[in-house]
Amino acid sequence: MRKSLPGKKIIAVGSLVALLAATTATPALAVTHPRDEVDKALKTLVQDGVPGAQATVTSPSGRSWSEREGVGNAETGTPFPHGSKFRAASTTKTFVAVVILQLVAEGKVRLDAPIDRYLPGLVRGNGNDGTKITVRQLLQHTSGLYNYVRDLDIDEWRHRGAEPGELLAVGLAHPPDFAPGTNWKYSNTNYVIAGMLIEKLTGRSVSTEIRKRIAEPLGLRHTYLPSRGDERLPLPHARGYAPGLVDYTEMDPSLAGASGGIVSTGAELNRFYGELVDGRLLHRAQLAEMQRTVPAGLGIPGAEYGLGIASVPLSCGGRFWGHGGNLRGFANISGAVPHGKKVNVVVNQDPLPDGASAHLVAAVDTAFCAR
Repeated sequence: MRKSLPGKKIIAVGSLVALLAATTATPALAVTHPRDEVDKALKTLVQDGVPGAQATVTSPSGRSWSEREGVGNAETGTPFPHGSKFRAASTTKTFVAVVILQLVAEGKVRLDAPIDRYLPGLVRGNGNDGTKITVRQLLQHTSGLYNYVRDLDIDEWRHRGAEPGELLAVGLAHPPDFAPGTNWKYSNTNYVIAGMLIEKLTGRSVSTEIRKRIAEPLGLRHTYLPSRGDERLPLPHARGYAPGLVDYTEMDPSLAGASGGIVSTGAELNRFYGELVDGRLLHRAQLAEMQRTVPAGLGIPGAEYGLGIASVPLSCGGRFWGHGGNLRGFANISGAVPHGKKVNVVVNQDPLPDGASAHLVAAVDTAFCAR
């Protein structure tokens, strides 16, 4: 780890390699290791005001390395521990979408069937109509359903937790933002329903289905969806903070549930996204459906959204497939290039300071593009 130094903010430079002056005779290019570029991008995040940042990069051959800046514990000053567990938030959506697409392959659900066929009467009231919203529209955020998180008081619900039906009721208390299929807008309500769909179709919990269908086959020993009341992160972990270094490490994950409650590590998320985009979790037909995208308002020019997964352009050309996640205390972005590099960058603060969201994206871009 390279210790952060105070000073001016550094603008992340993506995949550019710094040019250094050499001798007075003939200028020469200094070769910079990718870790130096990634470390510089992480320093920018710490200078933005996050306590700490960690990048985990996995090569196409499967070899991983990581860089850390800042601290994992603001009280003791210790860095992110290696193999740190964290709340990976909305990367959960990709796991949930994979489970549903596996159920599609098994003939248990159809993407273009209305959700009311499987969960009759669940989505109704205030102009919301489950007979007009398809499973695909839920997974792609084109349902128009109001995002329940916009009305959630985190401090009030932090240790109380919630059942999926309670979260859904918060979202359905509002009329839809638009008619199904006419626009795109991110809504955690969609994935609360998706989780309820999995449980209806399988008779088992979302946590069990993720474990049996994804975590165990891939050997993800530290990736799981906690149950209500399971507030503690397993060791080792960084502490997670809100602005002002308010410690939010302990939180009831049922506030997010199937929309964002998963716990994982950088290396395991890299493996998950790599195996997914390389075609080892879904049949070709279902992976193709997952990667059918629409333009998305993710705050990244050119980004598009499929079924529980985003397609994001890289400054060095090409795109990566992945997802971001923000849950009080932690923010991260994870993804993979098919048959290529895999990257996770996590910071231990959410909400993020001004400018840090863009620099988090830039750090991911740097990690993918540095050579």
